[in-house]
Amino acid sequence: MGEWLQVLTDWTGNVSGLLWGNSITLILLLGTGLYLTLRMRFVQVAGFRHALHLISGRYSHPEDVGEVSHFQALATALSATVGTGNIAGVATAISLGGPGALFWMWVTAIFGMATKFAECTLSLKFREVGMNGEIAGGPMYTILHGLNQKGLAIVFAVFAMIASFGIGNMVQANSVVDGLGYIFPQAREHGWLLGIIMAVLVGLVIIGGVKRIARVAGTLVPFMAILYVAAALFVLANHLSAIPAALFTIINSALNPWAVGGAAVGEAIRWGVARGLFSNEAGLGSSPMAHAAARTNEPVREGLVAMMEPFIDTLVICTMTGLVIIVTGAYASKPDDVVGAALTAYAFNTTLGNSGAWVVGFGLCLFAFSTIIAWSYYGDRSARFLFGEKAVMPYRVVYILLVVFGAAVPLKLVWNIADITNILMALPNLLSLWLLAALVKGLRDQYFKQMAH
Repeated sequence: MGEWLQVLTDWTGNVSGLLWGNSITLILLLGTGLYLTLRMRFVQVAGFRHALHLISGRYSHPEDVGEVSHFQALATALSATVGTGNIAGVATAISLGGPGALFWMWVTAIFGMATKFAECTLSLKFREVGMNGEIAGGPMYTILHGLNQKGLAIVFAVFAMIASFGIGNMVQANSVVDGLGYIFPQAREHGWLLGIIMAVLVGLVIIGGVKRIARVAGTLVPFMAILYVAAALFVLANHLSAIPAALFTIINSALNPWAVGGAAVGEAIRWGVARGLFSNEAGLGSSPMAHAAARTNEPVREGLVAMMEPFIDTLVICTMTGLVIIVTGAYASKPDDVVGAALTAYAFNTTLGNSGAWVVGFGLCLFAFSTIIAWSYYGDRSARFLFGEKAVMPYRVVYILLVVFGAAVPLKLVWNIADITNILMALPNLLSLWLLAALVKGLRDQYFKQMAH
């Protein structure tokens, strides 16, 4: 059995490496963002201020259709994207691609804002509202109603549901145990017990559906983001004089093949784009499912709110992690076996001492837990699309049980499957964005014209 498992792990690892390490995939994801940026006339700049007003509740209408506020929809989607990618993903990108990888993460975030705007505007436009006011939306409904392609919609929902068990659940449960391991090293020996406690906590949240998930996310996300960013700012304040040189190093390593060599620039692009997209999920089609539940009758409004996700996730939180690793010199001075989240912990430790392990450990736990609860909603919307409302509760029960399994079992195989299903759910979603870009542009133009009067 162990031998078969190893063969399967190696095979899925090769497929995952081929899909994510492949320039065609990265060009497709980044190219879609660039195309939508130009087609939507730099909506990420034109709509930025208005998006902040929407999040603050200035344009909310309680009588509009929807289950949660703009802020709660954003918090739910951020719960899913602000996760291990912000702590471990940035460190991996810098370890393998050098400091220049952070610059390419910024590029994915800027273009990713236009991608999020388009996919979430469409999810509001084509969402379904049940008799009881419950919302179902996301790329499967966009593909079904916008493109009239039921087969393609089913393909997306199948891969999204499988991905929810992997990237949204077991991988994250394992990261919680990993995070606790930085604070209490003996925690790693009690994975099953921690998994059971986590499963109970997850169950208490997700059985209540999107309204309870949104309430918990609305409390948890600002708290964990402020806590982590504050710790990072404290480290950066202690290395204030090193920040200009760090920024120069990042840009030089990203764009100057004469300084670092052409191969190094190539690696910076590859790892920066791959980890940036992995962190903010722009184009994957996951967060449109959360945004579809927003209380608004204007699809463009939720598109503008959703656009802030890559900004917060990558341009703020990932930048903080990256700068801490670079200004402390941790990426250059680290022992060879220190990678991923361990590198981030090592960087924080250089300034905060043992408290650095608490920052990273506690951050990992909160980020990963919030990802588990948000992805449960993505999975149950996919299950509902495939099998009807009756499938939602059985799905949630299976999801809760898998938390226990994920916390206790080594997860290389699950990571590989998660990476593969992530990219496979992105493909139908990206196709719908290209084919429906004209519709989104029409909605955008009409909305801004209306707001100008």
